[in-house]
Amino acid sequence: MSPSTLNCGYVPLVDCAPLVIAKELGFASEEGLALNLVRQPSWSALRDMLALGHLDAAQMLAPLPVAMSIGLGGLPAKIDTLMVLSVNGTVFGISNALAAEISPVPFGDARALLRALSQRSGKPLRIGVPFHYSMHRLLLSYWTSSVPELQIEEITVPPPRMADAIADSFVDAFWVGEPWGSVAVQQNVAQLMMSGRDVWQFAPEKVLAVRHDWIKANADIGRKLMRAVFQACAWLDKAHNKPLAVEILGRSEHLSMTHDLIDPALTGHIIPKQHAPPVAIERFLRFHKHAATFPWRSQAAWIASQLGADKVGIDNAKNCFRSDLYRQNLSGLGADMPGASEKEEGALQFETAVASKRGHMILAPDAFFDGKTFDFS
Repeated sequence: MSPSTLNCGYVPLVDCAPLVIAKELGFASEEGLALNLVRQPSWSALRDMLALGHLDAAQMLAPLPVAMSIGLGGLPAKIDTLMVLSVNGTVFGISNALAAEISPVPFGDARALLRALSQRSGKPLRIGVPFHYSMHRLLLSYWTSSVPELQIEEITVPPPRMADAIADSFVDAFWVGEPWGSVAVQQNVAQLMMSGRDVWQFAPEKVLAVRHDWIKANADIGRKLMRAVFQACAWLDKAHNKPLAVEILGRSEHLSMTHDLIDPALTGHIIPKQHAPPVAIERFLRFHKHAATFPWRSQAAWIASQLGADKVGIDNAKNCFRSDLYRQNLSGLGADMPGASEKEEGALQFETAVASKRGHMILAPDAFFDGKTFDFS
C-alpha cells in the first residue's frame, strides 16, 4: 500500500523540530505517511494556506486556532489543535541603544525589567512580535498589564526579519522564538533580557493544527500524524539526541541556519549578549517531558480570555483543543494520560505528581510571574 501524502506547513523556527524529525527519522513513514513539509514565509501566510485547504495540517502559534475558532484573526475557520508541539522557547530582547538607556537588569528578572522599562521617558516602546494572535503577544500583554504607564506600540514582524527590524530601529524591543533572538545577538544589534518562561513557566507555544472538517473526514490519517509527531517529540527531549537534531534542523531545506544558532534553544544555553557566557535556562524549550504535548483545555480557556472572549467564546476555545482525540489516538503508544483535561493554570510552583492513567505523570512548574492563577471551569 502506498503511503498517504500529507502537506504540513511550518515556519522556520527551532520549534518546528517535531515535524522535521517525524519526517527525517522515519516516524511518519513508519505510520504509512509521506510527510511533505511546506515552508511558509509568515504566520499569516500559513494561516491562510490552512484555512483555504492548501495545507492539510500545520505548525501553528498556540493562540491562532483559538482565535480562528472564535471568529478572530482574518479568515474565520474552525481549526482544531490536535496536540501541543512545543512549550516555551521564546525570548524577549531589546536594542543595544535601549539597553544603554535603562538601568542594568539581571537576565530573567521579569519584574525588575518591567520596572526599568516603565521608568523610561519619551515615546511609546515599539515592540516587535511575530503575529497578533501569538503567545508572544499574549505574554507581552499579560506582563505589561500591571503597569499602565508603560506605553506599548505592538508591531508585527515576521520572525526571520526581527534582527533587521531592530538593526534598522524599526522596533526598540522584540519577543520572538529561537533562533531569531540569537541571530540578533550574533549580529550585535540586541541583548536578550528574559525568556518567555520568566512570565509563564510552562506556556504552550506551537501546536499541531488541522481544519475541523478535515480531521472528521481523515480520522485515520490524523491518527497516524499524531502518532508520528508524538514519537518525534519524545525523541527530541532525550539529551543524547540533541546533536543529531541540531544537524538535521540545520539543513538548507529546513532552517538554513548554522549549528551555533540552533543549538542554544535545544540545549537551553542562551547567550544574552555578545561576548557574554551562556545562561542555562531550565525547561527553556520542551517537546515531550511533563506532558508537554497534551492539549489542556484550560490553556485554551486562558488564551481565549486574554483575547477578550466571553463565556461562549471560551467554551468554543476549549472545544478546539482536542484532548479527546489525543486520548483516543495516542493511548496505544503507551502515552500516559492525565486524569483530567483541565487544570488550574499557574498553580504549580514545583514539579508535582498528578493523577494519570499509568500513575507516572509529573507536571512541571507552571507559575505566572505575578503569582496569580487562572481557573475558568
